[in-house]
Amino acid sequence: MALSHAQVGAMSYGRDRKRFLLGIAAGLVAIAVALVVVVLVLSGVSLASDPSALARVSVGSLGGTVQRIQAFGPDGHPVPLAIHDDRITPLRPLHPGEEVSVDVTVKRPAWLGWALGAHKTEHLTLRAPTAQVTAHWMTVPAGSVVRVRFDQPVRAVAYGDAGGLAHHALGGSRSSVALGAQPATGSILIAAAPRAWETVGKPTQVSWFPPSRSPVMATIPAAGSDIGPTTKLYLTFSEPVSQALGSARPQVTPATPGHWVEVNSHTLAFAPTGLGAPLASTLRVQLPQPVAVTSGGGGALTTTSQVQWTVPPGSTLRLQQLLAQAGYLPLDWRASGEEVPRNQRAEAQAAVEPPAGSFSWRYPDIPHQLVAMWAPGQYGAMTKGAIMKFENENGLTVDGEAGPSVWRALLIYALANRHLGSGYSYVYVHREVPETMTLWHDGHIVESSPANTGIAGAETELGTFEVFEHIPEGTMSGTNPDGSHYEDPGIKWISYFNGGDALHNFDRASFGTPQSLGCVELPLEAAAEEWPYTGIGTLVTIET
Repeated sequence: MALSHAQVGAMSYGRDRKRFLLGIAAGLVAIAVALVVVVLVLSGVSLASDPSALARVSVGSLGGTVQRIQAFGPDGHPVPLAIHDDRITPLRPLHPGEEVSVDVTVKRPAWLGWALGAHKTEHLTLRAPTAQVTAHWMTVPAGSVVRVRFDQPVRAVAYGDAGGLAHHALGGSRSSVALGAQPATGSILIAAAPRAWETVGKPTQVSWFPPSRSPVMATIPAAGSDIGPTTKLYLTFSEPVSQALGSARPQVTPATPGHWVEVNSHTLAFAPTGLGAPLASTLRVQLPQPVAVTSGGGGALTTTSQVQWTVPPGSTLRLQQLLAQAGYLPLDWRASGEEVPRNQRAEAQAAVEPPAGSFSWRYPDIPHQLVAMWAPGQYGAMTKGAIMKFENENGLTVDGEAGPSVWRALLIYALANRHLGSGYSYVYVHREVPETMTLWHDGHIVESSPANTGIAGAETELGTFEVFEHIPEGTMSGTNPDGSHYEDPGIKWISYFNGGDALHNFDRASFGTPQSLGCVELPLEAAAEEWPYTGIGTLVTIET
């Protein structure tokens, strides 16, 4: 059937109108999609690292307002923050390389919240920046400045030896740091902080050497200096260790527990273990091959195969602390802070760096003579007597000196938490007639007896002395004031305290007046009762 022209025209018009409407719909959809994209972009939130701050937050013009910013350290503890010009800066110093998680929460405008959610949160995990030394071994001509360079600018440095680093603020970012006046050969530990809100990082060793045809050695600590018993020794060479020393390792004298470690291709380290080097010793390191070291102020190189350090004697104050804790003094001692950890390294270090604390008298009714002679930190008769008692009871040579063997035994004693069980005794003798001997022990007067001291020309010397020999019976001999010789066998209960003077029994018709040749004579019963209390190290005071 043929269609009329009118029908064909109507159909064509319908199709065009449909296409037009579809076109409009598609345009509207495209516009809507574009609007959504624009809204999403303008309402976006970004969080990124920043060259000066910890991080930077950016919020689109339609994004809303920052409602909360939080940061957490690797242990999950919060890191307080400051925000300025969209930059986030920590309010507590971070360690270089420390991992930090940052969360930013933004509250969207109400008209967007119904569609996109009321809040938007961004999360970023980053690490605080670190700066690395670019050259650990340098050749520096004599008279030139030692300059350490880093792989990125730093704001602060700290450098020194293992005993402590001195901190230096740089006043701005610098890629290199001059170390100031330094010897011609040397090693130093240096740490850096790339940002103002960081602490300095883990120290690394830097060494420098003058030009030389043979291997040059630098040490940390500097050879010839004082070191602690557990100080780690670093030997750094201008050439690799294998070239400078061969395959052998240095030898340490006196014998010190520890081991050598190759820290890097140029450095050997000796790490003491146990109680470390003996106190009051010269610690020597014998090298398998000679090397060049600088000597003198001019930095001239000399060849040697041995270097040495001085280990100082232990502190008198720490000696008294240990003797008190072990019961060898009539005092107690308590630390004002944390106790010294009961391990060898800590005890050895405390020997030269005593902790703070306080002494208190352990007993009531302390004789005023004892109180007067006590001086913390000062070596006196009370300390010497305690050392002598300790030496005698621990199989050491009795000389009252705190040498290396005494310190070692005392530290072992402390580590074992041992305590003297016999208490503390003290004897004082009055030379004024009637002469008396008084024995005090653990807060009580155990005995008071008449006594005889020396006659004119052989007076018993005034002062405080330590008992150095303690025998139940012996022969006493010497010279009388007239030059004649005497020899008295069978003398009982002898405690020698000042050369040939002694507390002992002697048969006399009476007691209480000068009758001896310098000794303190006692009746038999009194001498027998006194003798068990007056072992080696007991103090005896002779007074008027």
